[in-house]
Amino acid sequence: MNARTRPAKSSPALYDAQAIDEIYGLEPVFEPGAGAGEPTRLVAVQCPFCGESIDTVMDLSAGSFRYIEDCQVCCQPIELAGEVDEGGELLSVMAERT
Repeated sequence: MNARTRPAKSSPALYDAQAIDEIYGLEPVFEPGAGAGEPTRLVAVQCPFCGESIDTVMDLSAGSFRYIEDCQVCCQPIELAGEVDEGGELLSVMAERT
């Protein structure tokens, strides 16, 4: 195969992250440290059972919330409650035993 018959190589720089996600059917990557006003936020909370700090993604788009999520370390159910203001800012988060 010489240079004339060889297929042209595509440079990875030609594709942005969204194009690559679409090509391979991937979900968008969540970027930690997302700015204020974002619909989701990565938040660190302390498990009330084992005391470990765990990271969880919280959806702020619907305002204040309350739901149950299992601890990623000890698997115990944690009740998470958060207060969100009108601008979508997370004001407080509480993690309690269920």
